[in-house]
Amino acid sequence: MRGSLPKREPEWQDQWEENKVYERRQKLNEGKPTFMLHDGPPFANGNIHLGHALNKISKDIIVRYKSMSGFRAPYVPGWDTHGLPIEQQLAKQGVDRKTMDPIEYRKLCYNYAMQEVEKQKAGFKRLGVAGDWDHPYITLQPEFEAEEVRVFGKMAEKGYIYKGKKPVYWSPSSESTLAEAEIEYHDIKSPSIYVAFKVIDGNGVLDTDTSLIIWTTTPWTIPANLAISVNPRFDYSVIKADGKKYVIATERLAEATAAIGFENYETLAHVAGKDLEFVKAKHPLYDRESVVILGDHVTLDDGTGLVHTAPGHGADDFNVGQKYHLPVYSVVNAQGYMNENAPGFEGVFYDDANKLVTDALTKAGALLKLSFFVHSYPHDWRTKKPVFFRATTQWFASIDAFRDQILAQIKQVKFSPEWGQTRLYNMIRDRGDWVISRQRAWGLPLPIFYAENGEAIITPETTEHVAELFEKYGSIVWYEKSAKELLPEGFTHPGSPNGEFTKEKDILDVWFDSGSSHQAVMAQRPELSFPADLYLEGSDQYRGWFNSSLITSVAVTGQSPYRQVVSQGFVLDDKGHKMSKSLGNVINPNDVFRQFGAEIVRLWVASTDASSDVAVSMDILKQVSESYRKIRNTMRFMLANVTDFDVEKDSLDFEQLREVDQYLLVRLNDVVKQSLEAYDQFDFATVFKLVNSFLVNDLSAFYLDFAKDVIYIDQENEPERRAMQTVIYESLVALTKLLTPILPHTAEEVWQYLSEPEDYVQLAEMPVAKDYPSQAQLRSQWVEFMNFRDDVHRALETARQEKIIGKSLEAAVTIYPSEQLQTLLTNLKADVAQLLIVSQLAISSDAAPADATSFDNFSIRVVHAPGEVCDRCRKTLTDVGSDADLPNLCASCAQIVRAEFPEVVTEGFDPKKA
Repeated sequence: MRGSLPKREPEWQDQWEENKVYERRQKLNEGKPTFMLHDGPPFANGNIHLGHALNKISKDIIVRYKSMSGFRAPYVPGWDTHGLPIEQQLAKQGVDRKTMDPIEYRKLCYNYAMQEVEKQKAGFKRLGVAGDWDHPYITLQPEFEAEEVRVFGKMAEKGYIYKGKKPVYWSPSSESTLAEAEIEYHDIKSPSIYVAFKVIDGNGVLDTDTSLIIWTTTPWTIPANLAISVNPRFDYSVIKADGKKYVIATERLAEATAAIGFENYETLAHVAGKDLEFVKAKHPLYDRESVVILGDHVTLDDGTGLVHTAPGHGADDFNVGQKYHLPVYSVVNAQGYMNENAPGFEGVFYDDANKLVTDALTKAGALLKLSFFVHSYPHDWRTKKPVFFRATTQWFASIDAFRDQILAQIKQVKFSPEWGQTRLYNMIRDRGDWVISRQRAWGLPLPIFYAENGEAIITPETTEHVAELFEKYGSIVWYEKSAKELLPEGFTHPGSPNGEFTKEKDILDVWFDSGSSHQAVMAQRPELSFPADLYLEGSDQYRGWFNSSLITSVAVTGQSPYRQVVSQGFVLDDKGHKMSKSLGNVINPNDVFRQFGAEIVRLWVASTDASSDVAVSMDILKQVSESYRKIRNTMRFMLANVTDFDVEKDSLDFEQLREVDQYLLVRLNDVVKQSLEAYDQFDFATVFKLVNSFLVNDLSAFYLDFAKDVIYIDQENEPERRAMQTVIYESLVALTKLLTPILPHTAEEVWQYLSEPEDYVQLAEMPVAKDYPSQAQLRSQWVEFMNFRDDVHRALETARQEKIIGKSLEAAVTIYPSEQLQTLLTNLKADVAQLLIVSQLAISSDAAPADATSFDNFSIRVVHAPGEVCDRCRKTLTDVGSDADLPNLCASCAQIVRAEFPEVVTEGFDPKKA
């Protein structure tokens, strides 16, 4: 009854692979319109988790549905294989990349990545995901690397690639720059300090006995201070507090003085922000000036309205500093230790320097207030450790150069949920240039050469030559050959009079890897095409793959790589917590496979609204397994009732069916139509609800409930019996097809018992919604009857509780209907007693007796039916025993038995032994 899914699913998967079902589906779809879902590559590290399952199963449902709906929809899975996580895993195994030959180190990384690819591939296949698993795309493949170099080359040719020194996110734990997509935020405890900078040149607006007050949460950056920024539009107050004069933005006076602890202060004067430009103050720790400059980035949200400015350690600081030609330097090294630019603090880890700097400020008499607070702070999403802004020389991809073009393309893309468009639009609108260089070893080398005079060489000729070498040998050739050997034969450059060249040591940001897949995969594979119809990933990819793919695609092709983006939420535990190993709330899909089977995971995916975060636990999966059992057993019951049904000779046309049978086909048609519409919207939850409701309510609780009184009882070829089998068989075929994308293993099992031409349901087409005659009238009439039936069942349940009857077939029912209901029941071409599953039914025009139960449009009286129970049909009737040879059967059943099984009577068969 549960299907032995853990055992049977792998058998089905082996059979599909052996019989090349995926390949046959592709062959069937040749020449059809295409639907291209491009697989966002998961990182090849670690076992798959339920987040992977949500993503891959969602894609599989879509691809299977499209493949069965008139589209050529190949699925090429992919993997992202370069980057820091693999370096970290090797480090845990004792591998020291800094002491290893880079070629040997990259081979270790390659082998580890491919091992992880195979491990994850097995997990995805166990989920029942269909695709070209023998030919996935992997970002370390030579052909992929070559196309990525070409993407880089085209961007460089258009002038989008440049080298510059500016503050970027720096992770001391990774010893590398990070992109915005690699940042996540966690709460940390930070110092909060107010510092006085003594004016040494008031520029005619301030006295030299005045101090400018700044506020910062990063004391360690004070040694890097070169300026103080004020907003030219703000008003600033000169106040006297504790016998000294200070400058604070007028609108921040109340908050700032309270925070510092100035109990009383006197306002002496007001100064316009624009008039403070070029006021000079003394650095509180060093013998140098800190100049006042103007910046629109200064706000009144917090602090004093005067912003400590260190161009080497902040994006806004850098930008405003460039306008004033301030130098850019950093006071920390790659490992996060203070360097020679911070005299007195050299060799101290930056976080530890906070206390030393505040101590020095106190000693200098410049620290007005020190406190601590908890706030959200950027962290490296891989190492989970804090990052900071650090000015370094890096390679960048300009976003400003074609930002408007990217924004215009976003408006052409359909997003689900719709808010995704606004989110991505705002991200692109507000983001800075993309730092694409990384100071790591395992990644695609930046294909850049340097001349003897230090000039960078990136030409169409050199990048295409590198691309060809990578395509032939893989990117490891960059480390195996010298710069001269990697350049085209005979290459010369005016900056290298001696013909000597060097090569870039940095690698490309891994987001450039996956972000180039639209060209490396979709535009290159013959079975695929560019742009993709759909990208479907987690909502974190708005800052990741959706973002990087869009930038590179617009840069090199002028258009978006996708026509539609669907984003999903995160997988949480049943308490709403994000799953993590540290919390111990992670569910291993292998545990689910062993206990429930992959179908239960697939049904969980289909039954949830994944547009926001989704909860899962073993208890939730257990509940899903009960829903699965209901689906499975209803379909088992349906199959059992068509075992003697020959679809070719026993099927009846719609006009030959009874009204109740026609109504069921109309309901089936509704489910088909609405399910196909939901599939088209990628709304799997609605498909599940529609199909499940039809199975549970229309079929199991109604049609199949009284079907036993026809299919088990009537003569074999009785029209009513064949009519019900026609409906059941047609429902089985349609529902099995509709369920195939969601429950492919179960659907295939059902399909083997049906007399359909395709040997696998995956090779069939989706059912087509039909237009039945008078279907609106049928639907309306039978919905009214079903409401009446519900009320009758309530009355029967009351009679059961009062011990008047046991089973409903023990009941004799009298209905006292309203005129409207009288018309319905009179016009209804049906055996109403059979539909209500009662033995005797009467419809009376008399007034309802006092013991009748009243409803809105009728009253009902339920009594125990007179007579005896027929051993065959189980009805309580007065004609049981009317056939002397078959004393335990009613007259109808006796007649059927005499006609169908004459030997029972002629041989003196004892009905009690039946």
